[in-house]
Amino acid sequence: MTVASLCKKLMRSFILLLVMIVSLQAFVGEKETFSGKVVDQSNHALAGVMVIVPGTNRKTTTDYKGDFSLPAAAGEALALQFSLNGFVTREVWVVSGKPVTVQLVANRVQSKKEEKVNFEMTGIPRQDMTARVNMESLGSRSKQGYHPANDDGYNREGYYHIQENGFRSVKQEPLSTFSIDVDGASYSNVRRFINNNTLPPAGAVRVEEMINYFQYGYAQPKSGQPFAVHGEMAECPWNSGHRLVLLGVQGRKMPVEDLPSSNLTFLVDVSGSMATPDKLPLVKQALGLLSEQLREQDKVSIVVYAGAAGTVLPPTSGADKKTIREALERLEAGGSTAGGAGIKLAYATAKQHFVKGGNNRVILCTDGDFNVGMSSDDELVRLIENERTSGVFLTVLGFGTGNYQDAKMQKLADKGNGNHAYIDQLSEARKVFVNEFGGTLFTIAKDVKIQVEFNPAYVKGYRLVGYENRMLSKEDFNDDRKDAGELGSGHTVTALYEIIPAGLTTDKLKDVDDLKYSTNVETRPVMNNEAMTVKIRYKKPEGDNSMLMVHSVKQKDIPWKNATEQFRFAAAVAEFGMLLRDSEYKGSSSFTQLMSMASSALGNDTNGYRKEFISLAEKASRLKAGNEDVGRRE
Repeated sequence: MTVASLCKKLMRSFILLLVMIVSLQAFVGEKETFSGKVVDQSNHALAGVMVIVPGTNRKTTTDYKGDFSLPAAAGEALALQFSLNGFVTREVWVVSGKPVTVQLVANRVQSKKEEKVNFEMTGIPRQDMTARVNMESLGSRSKQGYHPANDDGYNREGYYHIQENGFRSVKQEPLSTFSIDVDGASYSNVRRFINNNTLPPAGAVRVEEMINYFQYGYAQPKSGQPFAVHGEMAECPWNSGHRLVLLGVQGRKMPVEDLPSSNLTFLVDVSGSMATPDKLPLVKQALGLLSEQLREQDKVSIVVYAGAAGTVLPPTSGADKKTIREALERLEAGGSTAGGAGIKLAYATAKQHFVKGGNNRVILCTDGDFNVGMSSDDELVRLIENERTSGVFLTVLGFGTGNYQDAKMQKLADKGNGNHAYIDQLSEARKVFVNEFGGTLFTIAKDVKIQVEFNPAYVKGYRLVGYENRMLSKEDFNDDRKDAGELGSGHTVTALYEIIPAGLTTDKLKDVDDLKYSTNVETRPVMNNEAMTVKIRYKKPEGDNSMLMVHSVKQKDIPWKNATEQFRFAAAVAEFGMLLRDSEYKGSSSFTQLMSMASSALGNDTNGYRKEFISLAEKASRLKAGNEDVGRRE
């Protein structure tokens, strides 16, 4: 071959390659999307709607604005399926590049469902298990606020009764002691109710968890400290004349590369009650997201339970994502629920492969409906308490509607050196396992307790907003045997105190006679303008002896409009919780006021959580107004 012919051949090849590149660019340029918005019958945006192309893996969920988007080829046309608990599933014909608005209708017709599911699991002896679930309509809605999660379903959901904290006299009780709570389960569960056009039962609304769902960007701790303490005081926005105090604890955020190796045991409930789309299928998606965050040095085991418990996946490197993903995909639901046996096996697995100095944790995914073997709250709590000393931590993830056992989940997480989240949609799983990966899975301090001493020279009375199931006696603070909450990497804990200033005439406190043999507390010194002293006790994750931190909060009379952005947003969330509970302490709180406060305090809302909160408050306001109208007519 001559040089000339070789050059011609190379030139032809170059031209052909150029044509292919131009064609490929043209093809890529033709890529479009299926997009649009999903609304309810009142044209209000619906968040968390599952949007899928039937028969494929193409799917997404709507965001807090009800918007969705799926990749598509230019000119592609097909039927998309839209589904959300409490609404009739709908298929709509869509064309790429042409946004659509899809309206879902609330499902209020079907009153009974019967499901039959088969159970077969790798690692468990093959059994012919079936489960039959009868869902009976509950009839008219309760006027006491305990509403069905779905109008077409049954409701056996379990919640604690919450007796709200009242005002305490500094003269009689100068100390306030409680365990921290980093959980955000209450907020996502409340969101699920409201997005299904139902107000939540009062027991589902834990105000401290509503507040702590959000991050507040407090300053990171100084070198060597596990966390930093932040304090602010300003006027109380819902009670004229009162003060509001914000206490913030900011956990040290560890870089991912510095996090210790993980020994994770996924404990998955695969009983018949987990068969619905918002349970086991969502569990698989959530744990799949978590698996994508794991490193080669991390290990994952999978244990399941239904009528029996078994191991589906032995310890597998986080780098082997395909094997983990395939094991999750094999999971199917069916049978009764032997939760106690599953918990025992999961802890045994975690202890067998224990990583000294590492992150050893059981991640329980369930609706909490245990009904076989060890199933009572007392038995399960004792089991968890016994395992607490093993060094294995616990994360409890709740799923589903209709029979969700919130109270039981709370107990297990509280007693098992753990945390609790409720996963109502895939975006929540992303928040828990991607955006807050370190805080969810890596404990930096355990048994964290807070004790506040109020200075009677400035404070006459106080009320801790929320934390009712985390209250401790003053003696518990120095008792290292007393269990308390855990703080994860980068986590924040926020607490609000409503303060009655000294000298203010009030009917919020009950008077008692002066003590004959004790010094009048009101004669104590001012102490450098300190309104209160905050003491925090904590242990290292592997430690048994606590350490002490002390922080003081100065007396200040700051107008509410001058409060910091993080303070205003936390107060808005507190008002939201009090209004949902119809709290006797809500004062002048209103949806209008809290939405105004939140709108002025959006800050760097990268993930849209604060904007979603405002949207949720708008929906709750309409639901509340609708219920009040019904009440007046009745």
